[in-house]
Amino acid sequence: MSSELPEYYFRIRENGAAVFRIDTENRQRRIEMDQIAIANIRNGEIKTQGDRVLSDEDVAHIRAWMDERMAVLAKRDMDDIHRAIDYLNLTTQWVQSKATDDQLEQVTDALLLAMHDLRSTLVRKKADRMT
Repeated sequence: MSSELPEYYFRIRENGAAVFRIDTENRQRRIEMDQIAIANIRNGEIKTQGDRVLSDEDVAHIRAWMDERMAVLAKRDMDDIHRAIDYLNLTTQWVQSKATDDQLEQVTDALLLAMHDLRSTLVRKKADRMT
């Protein structure tokens, strides 16, 4: 473990993070985490905790974290979509080579509806892009 701790710690939440300032400059040399804000990546809002006033440096660090977090989540979204394509291909192979009639009976309607919904949405979005 590195002896240098970051100045800020971000506890991930569903739509952002609780932001803590890290302090080790106390008599006991204990790590103290002081919550200074809540960062919301959905609306870009930063709410201070209590009567705190954030410095320009605090806000800059939080904004940089928010930008980095949104980039990570966007990359994960695309990775999930590429995995979905792989799963569709694997599902097709399973249907063609391994699935029993009983297994197909259990999943066919749900798969057909999901694929119809996906296809309809993709076709509509592609038409929108072309116009």
